[in-house]
Amino acid sequence: MPPFCRMFLILVVTVFLASCSAMPIKDPYSYSSAVGQGLGTPFASYGEGRITGVRVWETNNNYYYYYYYSYNSNAYISGFQLRYGNTWSPVFGSEGGLKQEIELFNDEAIVEVSGKYNPADYICYLVLTTNMGRTLSAGLPNQVSFNFYPANMGNELRLLSGRFNGAGITSIGAHWGLVYMEGAGNSTLETAMETVTPIF
Repeated sequence: MPPFCRMFLILVVTVFLASCSAMPIKDPYSYSSAVGQGLGTPFASYGEGRITGVRVWETNNNYYYYYYYSYNSNAYISGFQLRYGNTWSPVFGSEGGLKQEIELFNDEAIVEVSGKYNPADYICYLVLTTNMGRTLSAGLPNQVSFNFYPANMGNELRLLSGRFNGAGITSIGAHWGLVYMEGAGNSTLETAMETVTPIF
């Protein structure tokens, strides 16, 4: 091969490699914007490592008027708690009502958060779905639907944020990201700083 061709080939390969290294790296985190009324105290769950368990409390204030044959259901999510590794987060909201709980298997992660909310008050219904197809659901499916999922393939739920008052959860949003199990400092606080931070 003539020297000119070799030089040209080296130049082409160098330009190609330089352009590959200059390509932007996709943001590994995403945020599903909060839904709900949004009044009350702000919260953001936090912990080290992967989410390994979830507890959700639901309040179901069903009441009947037999004489008028009417029925009203006012179910809502009163509180929740996430477990990171072996450590439970604080309870956000209250522990009032019926408790639903799920413990995740090894390599199981939450990949979808969906449900329904009443724009006038609380999150009415919450469903957490894992990559193994298991779900935890609480509340009753009334009002306006929402569906959160990660923007990037392979991401999982890292934390939930929103607001609560003395009775229940008034708004909720989801933060998604990667979990590096081998590395140290796998804090959801770092994830929260790198995702879109809700305005409280």
